[in-house]
Amino acid sequence: MALQNIGASNSDDAFYRYKMPKMITKIEGRGNGIKTNIVNMVDVAKALARPASYTTKYFGCELGAQSKFDEKTGVSLVNGSHDTAKLAGLLENFIKKYVQCYGCGNPETEILITKTQMVQLKCAACGFVSDVDMRDKLTSFILKNPPEAKKNSKDKKAMRRAEKERLKEGEAADKALKKLSKDGKKTKDGKTTSSKKKGNGSDEDRVSPTVSQAGDKDDTEEDDDDVQWQTDTSAAAARQRIQEQLSTVTADMVMLSTEEEPVKKVTKHVVEENSKSANGNGVRKSLVDTAKENLKKGVGAKELLASLSGSHQEKVNAIYEALLDGVEKGFSKHVLKKKNYLAAVVAEGEDSQLVLLRAVEEFCGKANPAAVKEVPLVLKALYDVDILEEEYVVKWYEEGLSGGNKSSQIWKNAKPFVEWLQSAESESEEE
Repeated sequence: MALQNIGASNSDDAFYRYKMPKMITKIEGRGNGIKTNIVNMVDVAKALARPASYTTKYFGCELGAQSKFDEKTGVSLVNGSHDTAKLAGLLENFIKKYVQCYGCGNPETEILITKTQMVQLKCAACGFVSDVDMRDKLTSFILKNPPEAKKNSKDKKAMRRAEKERLKEGEAADKALKKLSKDGKKTKDGKTTSSKKKGNGSDEDRVSPTVSQAGDKDDTEEDDDDVQWQTDTSAAAARQRIQEQLSTVTADMVMLSTEEEPVKKVTKHVVEENSKSANGNGVRKSLVDTAKENLKKGVGAKELLASLSGSHQEKVNAIYEALLDGVEKGFSKHVLKKKNYLAAVVAEGEDSQLVLLRAVEEFCGKANPAAVKEVPLVLKALYDVDILEEEYVVKWYEEGLSGGNKSSQIWKNAKPFVEWLQSAESESEEE
């Protein structure tokens, strides 16, 4: 069987690995009943990873003729007499529209149908998602006859969760190995130091394991004595530490607590409150500034997370605010442009979707009213690209209604989207 490269732009590449058989046609019948039979349509469609009914229907749509593909016999017929070159040209157009990635041109793509009934191509090579022109006649046929799903959505979500758990276990194992290697290195260094200190000992000390181990233990204790493991609790050191974190007034309040024990409990509470108010905004601003600088440098999503300090929630809050810096409207469109960063945030753990939702909530509380109005649009956009799932959105919404900030406008705006999610889920369960 003669083979050719998939895609006209790759026809001269002798090393191109994506190939398909050359089309073979046959004219059957005569008069008004004349038809063109694409003899090897099944093989061609298989090489393109598309149903043969799609290519046959596309020929009919472009030629303005009736076309039919028999699933049982594998016979592909198009009414009228059409030469092989003309059909091959139409097949090249089909490959450009429905097979090749719009980003890298690779034919290793998969047809996806979104929840909004849009046809997309997802590339397995570069990950780019291409939007197919919905004005094409074939798109309505694809929507009515979707390709067979390799896995249903529940299986995909279960696989994603299992993969996250495996990643977490792998990270935990790596941390345990690093810790063991560090402990082993410390022990090795301790023995080396002790052997140097015992350089003037006798030969019996070097030979006898019992004596050597006892000497190592004593020398290790001496080394530990040389290192200060305790925090300096002097008044001067305490004042220096406090002044680094708090304002001068707060530092004076804390130092007063060292004079009398009864005042210590009250002052500790005051310090905590003042530290939150004095440092909270400063720390957040510092994290946001760091995230902005790294985004300007083109740092990747995982590197951006690693470059920030603080809790996971603080990191995600800073990243979300930095991504939407300067945006006054159209938040959902901007979020989709930066979806790779948000997808990396969600991949950090099972509850990371709640962390992202809380970041959206906090940003809306600080930004202009337009951000609060667009909350349902942002949630819908993140849901459509599989960054957020139904159960976490509903859980976040219920926690917000029962929390201390239940009177916020955010919950009122998010309510229609959450109700739509719940109704859609119940309908799918009934089906």
